[in-house]
Amino acid sequence: MPLPVAVDVMGGDNAPAEIVQGALRAAEEGIPVTLIGRGEQIERLLKGARAEIVDAREVVEMHEHPAGAVRAKRDSSIVRAAELVAGGKAGALVSAGNSGATLAAALFALKRIAGVARPAIGASFPSESGQTFVLDVGANTDCKPEWLAQFALMGHVYAREMLGIDAPRVALLSNGEESEKGSELVQAAHTLIAALPVQFTGNVEGKDIFRGACDVVVTDGFTGNIALKVAEGVGEFLFASISREARTSLGGKLGGALLKPKLRPLRDRVDYRKTGGALLLGVAGEVVIAHGRSDAEATLNAIRVAARARERDGFGVIARAMSKTPSPQPAQPTGASA
Repeated sequence: MPLPVAVDVMGGDNAPAEIVQGALRAAEEGIPVTLIGRGEQIERLLKGARAEIVDAREVVEMHEHPAGAVRAKRDSSIVRAAELVAGGKAGALVSAGNSGATLAAALFALKRIAGVARPAIGASFPSESGQTFVLDVGANTDCKPEWLAQFALMGHVYAREMLGIDAPRVALLSNGEESEKGSELVQAAHTLIAALPVQFTGNVEGKDIFRGACDVVVTDGFTGNIALKVAEGVGEFLFASISREARTSLGGKLGGALLKPKLRPLRDRVDYRKTGGALLLGVAGEVVIAHGRSDAEATLNAIRVAARARERDGFGVIARAMSKTPSPQPAQPTGASA
């Protein structure tokens, strides 16, 4: 029997009702789950269904300072969930709550993989070739060049081992394809990534994420999070606009009815509920950060992502790869001693 996925029931805009429902749907599929949160609320929502519950009396709210809240609220659902994974009582963690608190709880309880300077959140974007894995999309707003180089290595390993891409093409997000383009951070990272044992294809622009020009895109968490939210917003805007226009006339309604079966798969590819959640790479355990607006369907898919990572030993694969590759070092300034 595989270890259960620890689900932070109290995290997210639709907690706890939608989170519990999503977890129960996962259990019906045969994915064991443990629900962490206020026991009496969970019991009421189960409505006779059976599930393992771990009572946690505190909740880290979205507005709270992540690290401070995690230190102060040791009986919070996110801290208890991380401790279950660290203690070997759960195989993975899912939370739709405060993403910074999820990161902090994972760092405190699970620790970083040896040699990893900073964990990164990785998310799959739809592309013409299938998907493009982008990291970091929110864990580190300010980065150093050597961190981006480590993200490149972790992304390479994830794409190869978890996505089944034999030789992942790794690229660096910039404001131009030329190697001399980009901020000081991007230019310094370019040199370090080029020296790694990965198939580095150089710089790409934002549009290339969706064109399938590469398999992995590396960026800092500030830029990556903006790219993620813009992509979500554009997708929602386009499909809402198409739906609105289709209802303005009889011809539009007929055309919409004909196009709907064709558009539904495309809509699903850009729907965060279908993606489920983003993996936190670089910590010594499987952690999935779900969207703050997650409903039951999004929660179900986030749990699927976590279960798949657990089955494939995602963090173990990355840990072994990192142990075999020297950590990227920042270039010495001209004239500096070794």
